[in-house]
Amino acid sequence: MYDWTSDGVQDALASVFVSDAKVQVAFPFEDLEGPTGWYGEALAPLANAWPDIERRDTIVAAGRTEQGDDWVGCCGYYTGTFVNPWLGITPTHRQAAMRFHEYFRIAGGQIVAMQAIWDIPEVMMQSGLWPMAPSLGREWQVPSPASQDGLSRAERDPDRSAVSLAIVQAMGADMSRHPTEPADAMNLEKYWHPKFSWYGPAGIGTARGIDGFRSVHQIPFLNALPDRRGGSETGGAHFWADGDYVAVTGWPDMAMTVTGDGWLGIVPANTPITMRSLDFWRVEGELIRENWVLIDLLHVWHQLGVDVLARMHELAPRGR
Repeated sequence: MYDWTSDGVQDALASVFVSDAKVQVAFPFEDLEGPTGWYGEALAPLANAWPDIERRDTIVAAGRTEQGDDWVGCCGYYTGTFVNPWLGITPTHRQAAMRFHEYFRIAGGQIVAMQAIWDIPEVMMQSGLWPMAPSLGREWQVPSPASQDGLSRAERDPDRSAVSLAIVQAMGADMSRHPTEPADAMNLEKYWHPKFSWYGPAGIGTARGIDGFRSVHQIPFLNALPDRRGGSETGGAHFWADGDYVAVTGWPDMAMTVTGDGWLGIVPANTPITMRSLDFWRVEGELIRENWVLIDLLHVWHQLGVDVLARMHELAPRGR
């Protein structure tokens, strides 16, 4: 996909996917019919909009989950010159970029399942057509790992992988103690580096340090969704680790009720929703230094009865 040709991409997909692979992609794509659906309904329209498209991966991490499944997680972005409309988004005729997190489950030497979140709101913003509340964090092209080893690392170290996984899972367990327990029960300083960076999706943005994370994402999120929960209600989270890198998927991996105000400008609706997120962490020593997070925000609004793409269309200049 870096040296993208239509035939080349389709041949590559056919060679590595089983024909009936379970393919789940962020809203509005949803469940697609194996690799042919993945190409025909998602990749080909994007390539039509960005004819010189290429894919750039910044992290590739592989491992086995506690459930016994083998996964490969990829983080990066698609880029190309935006010359034709895509999902109704007005082309800019300039280079565009869209973050992706794409996870692949491997069995018998082939991909049998895939989950992908594309940061579509990021493309909308680049087109100047963002119809929702402004981000509290910084919007930018999220960087690759500061360690510059997201793609090229030594042979997988099972012991280091186990340490990284334990740190991330302990952090998640302590974070889930609030708001039932006081905020200091989350012990964020115990797990996160003082120069920690949280790279959230477009619509939330990037936060720096614990104070930045709390103000940009965590406090608004918990105020609006205090009953957020995972586990059996959502099918559970699936973690794996590869050296300093940890990944998790769930599809969905959280359920909650919108009972408060403040997150994304969403009015409290007392509406139950689920949330899809695909996350990567990088552990440095004994602390988490970076966290790449993509949330299917368009799916969140869809569950609340808000058609973000339709709202965007109303902002587009007529005749474009």
